[in-house]
Amino acid sequence: METEQIKALFEKHHDEYIKFKNVKDKLSGRPDIHAFLLLDRLVPSPGSDMVAYSEHDEFFLDVSLDDLSKSLIAEADIVDLVRCGVRIWNGEGLCMYA
Repeated sequence: METEQIKALFEKHHDEYIKFKNVKDKLSGRPDIHAFLLLDRLVPSPGSDMVAYSEHDEFFLDVSLDDLSKSLIAEADIVDLVRCGVRIWNGEGLCMYA
């Protein structure tokens, strides 16, 4: 999937933002852990941390849209990430509020 398609799907499903209760097959009972596990499955990076850095009340993930575009991400995965509170930042990366 192209990065522009990923961006469009995040926007298309913005109404599902932070609606973790709508995730059907939960990998964890915690939205952040579910998102981390899903991203780790899609873009494995052994030995690196999922959180690249944080500022104020936001943390930035060590997964880029380019990384996701090379994975087997599906629209349902994007919907689940949105439901977990994952957002696109700066047009190229992912972040979440703490």
